[in-house]
Amino acid sequence: MGAERRGGRARSVQEVVIPYRPRPVWAGYHASAARWRVVVAHRRAGKTVAALNELIRTALTCDKPQPRCAYVAPYLGQAKAVAWDHLKRFTAPIPGVSWNEAELRCDLPNGGRIRLYGADNPDALRGLYLDDVDCDEFGDWNPRAWTEVIRPALSDRGGRASFTGTPRGRNSFHALRERAAGGEPGWALWELKASQTGLLSAEELADARASMDAAAFAREYECSFEASVEGAYYAAELAACEAQGRLCRVPIEPTAKVDTWWDLGIDDATAVWFVQDVGPERRIVDYLEVSGEGLAQIVRRLEARDYRYGRHVLPHDAQARELGTGVSRVETLGALGLRDIEVVRAMSVADGINAVRLSLARCWFDAERCAQGIEALRQYRREWDSARQVWRERPLHNWASHAADAFRYGALSRPTVKSPAKLALPNLGIV
Repeated sequence: MGAERRGGRARSVQEVVIPYRPRPVWAGYHASAARWRVVVAHRRAGKTVAALNELIRTALTCDKPQPRCAYVAPYLGQAKAVAWDHLKRFTAPIPGVSWNEAELRCDLPNGGRIRLYGADNPDALRGLYLDDVDCDEFGDWNPRAWTEVIRPALSDRGGRASFTGTPRGRNSFHALRERAAGGEPGWALWELKASQTGLLSAEELADARASMDAAAFAREYECSFEASVEGAYYAAELAACEAQGRLCRVPIEPTAKVDTWWDLGIDDATAVWFVQDVGPERRIVDYLEVSGEGLAQIVRRLEARDYRYGRHVLPHDAQARELGTGVSRVETLGALGLRDIEVVRAMSVADGINAVRLSLARCWFDAERCAQGIEALRQYRREWDSARQVWRERPLHNWASHAADAFRYGALSRPTVKSPAKLALPNLGIV
Protein backbone atom coordinates (compact mmCIF):
# COMPACT_ATOMS: atom_id res chain seq x y z
CA MET A 1 0.00 0.00 0.00
CA GLY A 2 1.65 3.21 -1.15
CA ALA A 3 1.83 6.39 0.90
CA GLU A 4 1.11 9.44 -1.22
CA ARG A 5 0.63 12.95 0.13
CA ARG A 6 -3.04 13.74 0.68
CA GLY A 7 -4.33 16.39 3.06
CA GLY A 8 -2.17 16.18 6.16
CA ARG A 9 -0.23 13.15 4.94
CA ALA A 10 3.27 12.83 3.49
CA ARG A 11 5.17 9.99 1.86
CA SER A 12 7.20 8.14 4.47
CA VAL A 13 10.95 7.79 4.09
CA GLN A 14 10.75 4.02 3.79
CA GLU A 15 8.25 2.42 1.42
CA VAL A 16 6.21 -0.21 3.24
CA VAL A 17 4.04 -2.66 1.32
CA ILE A 18 1.02 -3.93 3.20
CA PRO A 19 -0.47 -7.27 1.99
CA TYR A 20 -3.81 -5.68 1.17
CA ARG A 21 -5.36 -5.43 -2.27
CA PRO A 22 -8.58 -3.37 -2.03
CA ARG A 23 -11.67 -4.70 -3.68
CA PRO A 24 -12.86 -2.35 -6.44
CA VAL A 25 -15.86 -1.22 -4.36
CA TRP A 26 -13.44 0.24 -1.79
CA ALA A 27 -11.31 2.25 -4.23
CA GLY A 28 -13.32 5.43 -3.74
CA TYR A 29 -13.18 5.13 0.04
CA HIS A 30 -9.39 4.84 0.07
CA ALA A 31 -8.99 7.68 -2.44
CA SER A 32 -11.29 10.09 -0.60
CA ALA A 33 -9.93 13.15 1.19
CA ALA A 34 -13.22 13.69 3.06
CA ARG A 35 -12.80 14.20 6.78
CA TRP A 36 -16.06 12.44 7.70
CA ARG A 37 -16.75 9.22 5.79
CA VAL A 38 -19.93 7.18 6.17
CA VAL A 39 -19.96 3.60 4.91
CA VAL A 40 -23.22 1.63 4.90
CA ALA A 41 -22.19 -1.87 3.90
CA HIS A 42 -23.85 -5.24 3.53
CA ARG A 43 -22.59 -8.21 5.48
CA ARG A 44 -19.28 -9.69 4.31
CA ALA A 45 -18.42 -6.63 2.21
CA GLY A 46 -15.03 -6.30 3.94
CA LYS A 47 -15.61 -3.01 5.76
CA THR A 48 -13.49 -3.94 8.78
CA VAL A 49 -10.50 -4.91 6.63
CA ALA A 50 -10.82 -1.74 4.55
CA ALA A 51 -11.14 0.52 7.61
CA LEU A 52 -8.19 -1.09 9.41
CA ASN A 53 -5.94 -0.64 6.40
CA GLU A 54 -6.93 3.01 6.19
CA LEU A 55 -5.95 3.37 9.86
CA ILE A 56 -2.63 1.66 9.18
CA ARG A 57 -1.91 4.07 6.34
CA THR A 58 -2.71 7.07 8.51
CA ALA A 59 -0.54 5.78 11.35
CA LEU A 60 2.38 5.28 8.95
CA THR A 61 2.10 8.43 6.85
CA CYS A 62 0.58 11.16 9.03
CA ASP A 63 2.93 14.16 9.05
CA LYS A 64 2.25 14.91 12.72
CA PRO A 65 4.43 13.42 15.47
CA GLN A 66 3.36 10.16 17.09
CA PRO A 67 0.16 9.50 15.13
CA ARG A 68 -2.70 7.91 17.06
CA CYS A 69 -5.46 5.86 15.43
CA ALA A 70 -8.31 3.85 16.91
CA TYR A 71 -10.75 1.17 15.86
CA VAL A 72 -13.84 1.34 18.07
CA ALA A 73 -16.53 -1.36 18.07
CA PRO A 74 -19.67 -1.35 20.24
CA TYR A 75 -17.91 -3.63 22.76
CA LEU A 76 -14.23 -4.25 23.45
CA GLY A 77 -14.67 -8.02 23.17
CA GLN A 78 -16.28 -7.51 19.79
CA ALA A 79 -13.38 -5.32 18.66
CA LYS A 80 -10.91 -8.04 19.63
CA ALA A 81 -12.87 -10.82 17.93
CA VAL A 82 -13.47 -8.88 14.72
CA ALA A 83 -10.35 -6.78 14.21
CA TRP A 84 -7.32 -7.87 16.24
CA ASP A 85 -6.12 -10.74 14.05
CA HIS A 86 -6.61 -8.63 10.93
CA LEU A 87 -4.60 -5.78 12.43
CA LYS A 88 -1.68 -8.06 13.29
CA ARG A 89 -1.74 -9.74 9.89
CA PHE A 90 -1.66 -6.51 7.89
CA THR A 91 1.00 -4.84 10.04
CA ALA A 92 3.27 -7.89 10.27
CA PRO A 93 5.48 -6.86 7.28
CA ILE A 94 6.35 -3.51 8.87
CA PRO A 95 9.94 -3.60 10.21
CA GLY A 96 10.04 -2.95 13.96
CA VAL A 97 6.30 -3.37 14.56
CA SER A 98 5.19 -4.69 17.96
CA TRP A 99 1.86 -5.69 19.49
CA ASN A 100 0.56 -5.46 23.01
CA GLU A 101 -1.96 -8.25 23.47
CA ALA A 102 -3.20 -7.00 26.83
CA GLU A 103 -3.99 -3.51 25.53
CA LEU A 104 -4.91 -4.58 21.96
CA ARG A 105 -2.36 -2.08 20.73
CA CYS A 106 -0.09 -2.01 17.68
CA ASP A 107 3.07 0.14 17.95
CA LEU A 108 4.82 1.23 14.75
CA PRO A 109 8.49 2.20 14.34
CA ASN A 110 7.66 5.82 13.45
CA GLY A 111 5.95 6.30 16.83
CA GLY A 112 2.49 5.70 15.38
CA ARG A 113 -0.01 3.62 17.29
CA ILE A 114 -3.28 1.84 16.51
CA ARG A 115 -5.45 0.57 19.34
CA LEU A 116 -8.79 -1.22 19.66
CA TYR A 117 -11.50 0.07 21.99
CA GLY A 118 -15.12 -0.56 22.91
CA ALA A 119 -17.74 2.19 22.79
CA ASP A 120 -19.28 0.66 25.93
CA ASN A 121 -16.32 2.10 27.85
CA PRO A 122 -15.71 5.51 26.25
CA ASP A 123 -13.87 6.71 29.35
CA ALA A 124 -10.90 4.62 28.18
CA LEU A 125 -10.44 7.18 25.38
CA ARG A 126 -10.76 10.31 27.51
CA GLY A 127 -7.69 12.51 27.44
CA LEU A 128 -6.34 11.00 24.23
CA TYR A 129 -5.77 12.68 20.89
CA LEU A 130 -6.64 10.93 17.63
CA ASP A 131 -5.64 11.40 14.01
CA ASP A 132 -8.02 8.82 12.57
CA VAL A 133 -10.75 6.59 13.99
CA ASP A 134 -13.08 3.96 12.62
CA CYS A 135 -16.43 3.92 14.42
CA ASP A 136 -17.59 0.42 13.52
CA GLU A 137 -21.24 -0.65 13.75
CA PHE A 138 -22.04 2.89 14.82
CA GLY A 139 -25.76 2.11 14.96
CA ASP A 140 -25.14 -0.02 18.06
CA TRP A 141 -23.23 2.69 19.90
CA ASN A 142 -24.32 4.96 22.68
CA PRO A 143 -24.15 8.25 20.71
CA ARG A 144 -22.57 9.98 23.74
CA ALA A 145 -19.36 8.03 23.15
CA TRP A 146 -18.91 9.98 19.93
CA THR A 147 -20.16 13.42 20.94
CA GLU A 148 -18.58 13.58 24.40
CA VAL A 149 -15.34 11.64 23.98
CA ILE A 150 -14.17 10.73 20.48
CA ARG A 151 -15.16 13.87 18.57
CA PRO A 152 -13.25 16.15 20.98
CA ALA A 153 -10.21 13.84 20.71
CA LEU A 154 -9.97 14.69 16.99
CA SER A 155 -10.08 18.46 17.37
CA ASP A 156 -6.57 19.68 18.08
CA ARG A 157 -4.93 17.66 15.29
CA GLY A 158 -7.75 17.92 12.76
CA GLY A 159 -8.29 14.16 12.83
CA ARG A 160 -10.87 12.39 10.73
CA ALA A 161 -13.33 9.55 11.20
CA SER A 162 -15.12 6.77 9.38
CA PHE A 163 -18.57 5.62 10.46
CA THR A 164 -19.09 2.09 9.22
CA GLY A 165 -21.84 -0.43 9.74
CA THR A 166 -25.02 -2.14 8.73
CA PRO A 167 -28.37 -0.39 9.39
CA ARG A 168 -30.08 -0.74 12.76
CA GLY A 169 -33.19 1.30 12.10
CA ARG A 170 -33.42 5.06 11.81
CA ASN A 171 -30.98 5.91 14.56
CA SER A 172 -27.85 8.06 14.92
CA PHE A 173 -26.10 6.10 12.15
CA HIS A 174 -29.02 6.89 9.87
CA ALA A 175 -28.73 10.57 10.80
CA LEU A 176 -25.05 10.56 9.75
CA ARG A 177 -25.97 8.78 6.52
CA GLU A 178 -28.49 11.52 5.74
CA ARG A 179 -25.92 14.19 6.51
CA ALA A 180 -23.38 12.64 4.16
CA ALA A 181 -26.01 12.04 1.47
CA GLY A 182 -26.94 15.72 1.60
CA GLY A 183 -23.58 16.74 0.17
CA GLU A 184 -22.41 18.67 3.21
CA PRO A 185 -18.79 19.83 2.79
CA GLY A 186 -16.29 17.44 4.34
CA TRP A 187 -18.69 14.48 4.24
CA ALA A 188 -18.76 11.48 1.88
CA LEU A 189 -21.05 8.46 1.64
CA TRP A 190 -20.68 4.94 0.28
CA GLU A 191 -23.64 2.54 0.26
CA LEU A 192 -22.71 -1.01 -0.63
CA LYS A 193 -25.78 -3.14 -1.29
CA ALA A 194 -25.27 -6.83 -1.93
CA SER A 195 -27.41 -6.70 -5.07
CA GLN A 196 -25.02 -4.11 -6.54
CA THR A 197 -21.49 -4.92 -5.34
CA GLY A 198 -21.19 -8.39 -6.87
CA LEU A 199 -19.18 -9.54 -3.83
CA LEU A 200 -21.64 -12.32 -3.06
CA SER A 201 -22.96 -14.73 -5.65
CA ALA A 202 -26.55 -14.69 -6.82
CA GLU A 203 -26.93 -18.21 -5.42
CA GLU A 204 -25.72 -17.11 -1.97
CA LEU A 205 -28.10 -14.16 -1.90
CA ALA A 206 -31.02 -16.30 -3.02
CA ASP A 207 -30.30 -18.79 -0.25
CA ALA A 208 -30.00 -16.02 2.34
CA ARG A 209 -33.28 -14.49 1.19
CA ALA A 210 -35.02 -17.86 1.48
CA SER A 211 -33.74 -18.48 5.02
CA MET A 212 -34.34 -15.00 6.48
CA ASP A 213 -37.44 -12.89 6.97
CA ALA A 214 -37.83 -10.02 4.52
CA ALA A 215 -36.96 -7.28 7.05
CA ALA A 216 -33.76 -9.01 8.14
CA PHE A 217 -32.61 -9.56 4.55
CA ALA A 218 -33.37 -5.94 3.63
CA ARG A 219 -31.40 -4.72 6.62
CA GLU A 220 -28.38 -7.01 6.48
CA TYR A 221 -27.89 -7.30 2.72
CA GLU A 222 -29.67 -4.35 1.10
CA CYS A 223 -28.73 -1.66 3.65
CA SER A 224 -32.31 -0.72 4.48
CA PHE A 225 -32.78 1.68 7.37
CA GLU A 226 -36.55 1.25 7.14
CA ALA A 227 -36.44 -2.31 8.45
CA SER A 228 -36.94 -2.34 12.22
CA VAL A 229 -34.22 -3.28 14.71
CA GLU A 230 -34.20 -7.01 15.38
CA GLY A 231 -35.91 -7.82 18.66
CA ALA A 232 -36.85 -4.17 19.34
CA TYR A 233 -39.66 -3.91 21.86
CA TYR A 234 -41.20 -0.63 20.76
CA ALA A 235 -40.58 -0.59 17.00
CA ALA A 236 -44.26 -0.57 15.99
CA GLU A 237 -45.30 1.99 18.59
CA LEU A 238 -42.51 4.44 17.73
CA ALA A 239 -43.18 3.99 14.02
CA ALA A 240 -46.78 5.00 14.72
CA CYS A 241 -45.58 8.04 16.68
CA GLU A 242 -43.52 9.14 13.71
CA ALA A 243 -46.19 8.41 11.09
CA GLN A 244 -48.77 10.40 13.07
CA GLY A 245 -46.49 13.39 13.56
CA ARG A 246 -46.02 12.85 17.30
CA LEU A 247 -42.24 13.26 17.08
CA CYS A 248 -42.08 17.02 16.73
CA ARG A 249 -41.42 20.19 18.70
CA VAL A 250 -43.54 20.05 21.85
CA PRO A 251 -44.13 23.30 23.76
CA ILE A 252 -44.10 23.35 27.54
CA GLU A 253 -47.67 23.82 28.82
CA PRO A 254 -47.41 26.45 31.60
CA THR A 255 -50.60 25.30 33.35
CA ALA A 256 -49.43 21.69 33.77
CA LYS A 257 -46.78 20.41 36.15
CA VAL A 258 -43.79 18.47 34.89
CA ASP A 259 -43.35 14.97 36.31
CA THR A 260 -39.96 13.25 36.23
CA TRP A 261 -39.36 9.53 35.66
CA TRP A 262 -36.02 8.24 36.91
CA ASP A 263 -33.68 5.31 36.48
CA LEU A 264 -31.02 5.68 39.15
CA GLY A 265 -27.55 4.51 38.23
CA ILE A 266 -24.78 3.78 40.71
CA ASP A 267 -21.84 2.70 38.58
CA ASP A 268 -23.42 3.75 35.27
CA ALA A 269 -25.84 6.31 33.86
CA THR A 270 -28.84 7.96 35.50
CA ALA A 271 -31.73 8.75 33.15
CA VAL A 272 -34.60 11.19 33.72
CA TRP A 273 -37.63 11.82 31.51
CA PHE A 274 -39.66 15.05 31.89
CA VAL A 275 -43.38 14.50 31.28
CA GLN A 276 -46.57 16.55 31.19
CA ASP A 277 -50.03 14.95 31.15
CA VAL A 278 -52.41 17.35 29.43
CA GLY A 279 -55.88 15.95 28.89
CA PRO A 280 -55.48 12.65 27.03
CA GLU A 281 -52.04 13.64 25.76
CA ARG A 282 -48.83 12.57 27.41
CA ARG A 283 -46.18 15.10 26.41
CA ILE A 284 -42.58 13.95 26.76
CA VAL A 285 -40.95 17.36 26.83
CA ASP A 286 -37.34 16.71 27.86
CA TYR A 287 -34.75 14.06 28.66
CA LEU A 288 -31.60 14.04 30.79
CA GLU A 289 -28.91 11.37 31.00
CA VAL A 290 -25.74 11.78 33.03
CA SER A 291 -22.91 9.51 34.10
CA GLY A 292 -20.61 9.82 37.08
CA GLU A 293 -22.65 12.51 38.82
CA GLY A 294 -24.09 12.37 42.32
CA LEU A 295 -27.70 13.03 43.26
CA ALA A 296 -26.92 16.60 44.38
CA GLN A 297 -25.52 17.43 40.93
CA ILE A 298 -28.51 15.89 39.19
CA VAL A 299 -30.96 17.85 41.36
CA ARG A 300 -29.11 21.04 40.45
CA ARG A 301 -29.58 20.13 36.79
CA LEU A 302 -33.33 19.79 37.38
CA GLU A 303 -33.44 23.15 39.14
CA ALA A 304 -31.60 24.78 36.24
CA ARG A 305 -34.35 23.69 33.85
CA ASP A 306 -36.77 25.85 35.86
CA TYR A 307 -39.81 23.62 35.33
CA ARG A 308 -42.77 23.60 37.74
CA TYR A 309 -42.41 20.06 39.03
CA GLY A 310 -45.07 17.60 40.06
CA ARG A 311 -44.24 14.00 40.93
CA HIS A 312 -40.79 12.44 40.85
CA VAL A 313 -41.19 8.75 39.97
CA LEU A 314 -38.39 6.48 41.21
CA PRO A 315 -37.74 2.73 40.85
CA HIS A 316 -38.71 0.39 43.68
CA ASP A 317 -35.14 -0.16 44.84
CA ALA A 318 -34.69 3.56 45.57
CA GLN A 319 -36.02 2.85 49.09
CA ALA A 320 -33.17 0.48 49.87
CA ARG A 321 -30.77 1.89 52.44
CA GLU A 322 -27.13 2.10 51.42
CA LEU A 323 -24.77 0.10 53.58
CA GLY A 324 -22.27 2.92 53.98
CA THR A 325 -24.70 5.62 55.11
CA GLY A 326 -27.87 3.84 56.17
CA VAL A 327 -29.80 6.39 54.09
CA SER A 328 -31.95 5.56 51.05
CA ARG A 329 -31.83 7.53 47.84
CA VAL A 330 -35.44 8.54 48.39
CA GLU A 331 -34.39 10.18 51.64
CA THR A 332 -31.37 11.80 50.00
CA LEU A 333 -33.46 13.29 47.21
CA GLY A 334 -36.01 14.51 49.74
CA ALA A 335 -33.27 16.22 51.72
CA LEU A 336 -32.09 17.85 48.48
CA GLY A 337 -35.49 19.46 48.02
CA LEU A 338 -37.51 17.09 45.86
CA ARG A 339 -41.16 16.81 46.93
CA ASP A 340 -43.95 14.40 45.96
CA ILE A 341 -41.66 11.43 45.42
CA GLU A 342 -43.40 8.27 44.24
CA VAL A 343 -41.69 4.88 44.37
CA VAL A 344 -43.23 2.40 41.95
CA ARG A 345 -43.92 -1.07 43.24
CA ALA A 346 -41.85 -3.94 41.93
CA MET A 347 -43.38 -5.56 38.86
CA SER A 348 -42.06 -7.86 36.17
CA VAL A 349 -40.17 -6.37 33.25
CA ALA A 350 -42.74 -7.92 30.90
CA ASP A 351 -45.59 -6.09 32.64
CA GLY A 352 -43.61 -2.87 32.47
CA ILE A 353 -42.92 -3.28 28.75
CA ASN A 354 -46.61 -3.84 28.12
CA ALA A 355 -47.42 -0.69 30.12
CA VAL A 356 -44.96 1.30 27.97
CA ARG A 357 -46.56 0.02 24.77
CA LEU A 358 -49.97 1.15 25.97
CA SER A 359 -48.59 4.51 27.09
CA LEU A 360 -46.81 5.24 23.79
CA ALA A 361 -50.14 5.34 21.97
CA ARG A 362 -50.85 8.75 23.53
CA CYS A 363 -47.32 10.15 23.76
CA TRP A 364 -45.97 13.23 21.99
CA PHE A 365 -42.17 13.54 22.06
CA ASP A 366 -40.13 16.68 21.70
CA ALA A 367 -37.84 15.37 18.98
CA GLU A 368 -35.02 17.79 19.77
CA ARG A 369 -34.84 17.77 23.57
CA CYS A 370 -35.61 14.04 23.76
CA ALA A 371 -33.48 12.89 20.81
CA GLN A 372 -31.14 10.73 22.90
CA GLY A 373 -33.98 9.13 24.84
CA ILE A 374 -36.02 8.42 21.71
CA GLU A 375 -33.06 6.67 20.13
CA ALA A 376 -32.62 4.57 23.26
CA LEU A 377 -36.26 3.48 23.10
CA ARG A 378 -35.75 2.53 19.45
CA GLN A 379 -32.67 0.46 20.32
CA TYR A 380 -34.13 -1.26 23.40
CA ARG A 381 -34.40 -4.90 22.42
CA ARG A 382 -34.40 -8.51 23.48
CA GLU A 383 -31.18 -10.34 24.19
CA TRP A 384 -30.15 -12.88 21.56
CA ASP A 385 -29.25 -16.40 22.70
CA SER A 386 -26.56 -17.37 20.20
CA ALA A 387 -26.30 -20.93 21.53
CA ARG A 388 -29.99 -21.76 21.05
CA GLN A 389 -30.53 -19.26 18.21
CA VAL A 390 -33.58 -17.71 19.85
CA TRP A 391 -34.54 -14.40 21.45
CA ARG A 392 -34.46 -14.46 25.22
CA GLU A 393 -37.39 -13.01 27.11
CA ARG A 394 -35.17 -10.59 28.99
CA PRO A 395 -33.93 -7.31 27.50
CA LEU A 396 -30.36 -6.78 26.37
CA HIS A 397 -28.59 -4.63 28.95
CA ASN A 398 -26.72 -1.94 27.08
CA TRP A 399 -26.58 1.85 26.83
CA ALA A 400 -30.27 2.01 25.86
CA SER A 401 -31.42 0.30 29.07
CA HIS A 402 -31.28 3.39 31.29
CA ALA A 403 -33.73 5.47 29.26
CA ALA A 404 -35.98 2.47 28.66
CA ASP A 405 -36.06 1.52 32.35
CA ALA A 406 -36.87 5.09 33.40
CA PHE A 407 -39.73 5.20 30.89
CA ARG A 408 -40.98 1.84 32.13
CA TYR A 409 -41.10 3.06 35.74
CA GLY A 410 -43.09 6.08 34.63
CA ALA A 411 -45.55 3.95 32.70
CA LEU A 412 -46.10 1.86 35.86
CA SER A 413 -46.65 4.87 38.13
CA ARG A 414 -50.06 5.90 39.42
CA PRO A 415 -52.28 7.80 36.98
CA THR A 416 -51.94 11.56 37.01
CA VAL A 417 -55.05 13.67 37.63
CA LYS A 418 -55.62 15.09 34.17
CA SER A 419 -56.59 18.57 33.16
CA PRO A 420 -60.34 18.87 32.53
CA ALA A 421 -59.99 19.56 28.82
CA LYS A 422 -57.55 18.70 26.08
CA LEU A 423 -55.25 21.53 25.13
CA ALA A 424 -54.61 21.62 21.41
CA LEU A 425 -51.03 20.74 20.47
CA PRO A 426 -49.99 21.96 17.03
CA ASN A 427 -48.50 19.37 14.73
CA LEU A 428 -45.23 20.99 13.71
CA GLY A 429 -44.20 18.17 11.41
CA ILE A 430 -42.52 14.83 11.58
CA VAL A 431 -38.82 14.85 12.47
